[in-house]
Amino acid sequence: MDNPILWTLISIQVVMGAFDTLVHHEGSERLAWRASQKTELRLHGVRNFFYAVIFLCFAWLEPHGAFAIALSVILVVEIMITLWDFVEEDMTRKLPGSERINHTLLALNYGAILALAAPYLLEWSSMPTGVVSVNYGWWSVMATASALGVGVFSARDLLAAGRSDRLDRGDPAKLVVALPPRQHILITGGTGFIGQRLVQALVAAGHFVTVLTRDPKKADMLSNPVRVISNLDQIHNADPCDAIINLAGDPIASGLWTRKKRARILSSRVEMTRDIHALIQRLERKPNCLVNGSAIGWYGLRGDEELSEDAGSAPAFVHDICREWEDAAAKIEELGIRVVRLRIGLVLGVDGGVLARLLTPFEFGGGAVMGDGRQWMSWIERDDLVRVMAFAIAHEDVNGAVNATAPNPARNIDFTHALARALRRPVFLRAPHWVLANLLGAMGRETLLAGQRVIPSRLLGHGFEFKYPDLAPMLVEITGGKHCQTEEAPLHHHDVSQNKA
Repeated sequence: MDNPILWTLISIQVVMGAFDTLVHHEGSERLAWRASQKTELRLHGVRNFFYAVIFLCFAWLEPHGAFAIALSVILVVEIMITLWDFVEEDMTRKLPGSERINHTLLALNYGAILALAAPYLLEWSSMPTGVVSVNYGWWSVMATASALGVGVFSARDLLAAGRSDRLDRGDPAKLVVALPPRQHILITGGTGFIGQRLVQALVAAGHFVTVLTRDPKKADMLSNPVRVISNLDQIHNADPCDAIINLAGDPIASGLWTRKKRARILSSRVEMTRDIHALIQRLERKPNCLVNGSAIGWYGLRGDEELSEDAGSAPAFVHDICREWEDAAAKIEELGIRVVRLRIGLVLGVDGGVLARLLTPFEFGGGAVMGDGRQWMSWIERDDLVRVMAFAIAHEDVNGAVNATAPNPARNIDFTHALARALRRPVFLRAPHWVLANLLGAMGRETLLAGQRVIPSRLLGHGFEFKYPDLAPMLVEITGGKHCQTEEAPLHHHDVSQNKA
């Protein structure tokens, strides 16, 4: 099969397939961490296994007789699996436009490969059964490397399919049981990583949810029924509103802190909070509570010091952001509204946020300790954060600054090893302090190489019970580890003294 055109088409198929896998399946869609995609993952695993067999056969073997017929059957079965995969994808998720285009090109190119390979397969099928060794030089090397690559992803997808059921987080309505029934709740930032789960929980529990979003396309991912608006002016003065949850804001750790980026981070938070202030002023029926997002960056960079809500702050850009955001929210208190300023820690969940960006590297052995690894990571599991928001709305004695973090913060080195153990992977790497500091500038220094050791004193004092107070067992459970608890984990009211070093 020494046909340069055929081998060129095979190379193109490999490149497009790698693009689809890395950019779509692993990147934007993150199929391995979506409980709903179990069947699609199995289809991908079997198809990639067949691709590995096809590539190795074309690279080094010329099958004759029954072996050629078997190879032809595999090629036809691959078509059937691909068609099944197309149907499964359309039924279970909304494909981005680039993935649809890529799938079309893959199908057309595969058809061309079959058309060119068919004469060879027919000729080989008529020969006596046997196998002849061949070598096409660099073409064979390329095909072998491709076979190894798809073989790795075949095993990965089949294993991911096996853990899909363990990724199911159960009934989301249970996260907001603290709320009175049939609440009217306005959410800004409801299409983000935290907001999507919050909306899902509220809708499942029968509440009336309005989501403000600047990008209506993102609203397609939300649970229904939900009212979607693009401007607060779309809310009428007489519309009921029991509570507002303000999570809007440009992501802090999504790029270098240029002058424009800093301005966008600040303005996106402060201006939205001011818009909410104006909305509340004109509403005939005022909300009972505003839960306004903030972050533990309010405390600045404080080393090993334990920080409750009464602690002071230290200079840092992350503090400047939170100070201005909280100051804007504090003015709403003058309207007689109870305001809870949630100082949110690192929110962990497999569906998004920092953990989602770490899962693929860690799965393939690329996990690394950041700097010296001694910086504190004050974290909270996403479902626990949703429960905190419902708790804050439901309890009228909760107001002011509230630390939304688990009671047991962890150092980065402990987090790194806990995640690696949850995924059953080793950790060999370390990202040097000077590399991160020079590459990422102030953003890297303040968000990756420094941290805060924050304690949720007010939540604990008000009797809030964390389902996930400890990092290691939480990571095992939310990543679908085989040793995760099969029953719902108990809630814990943790003693702050456990955090004393």
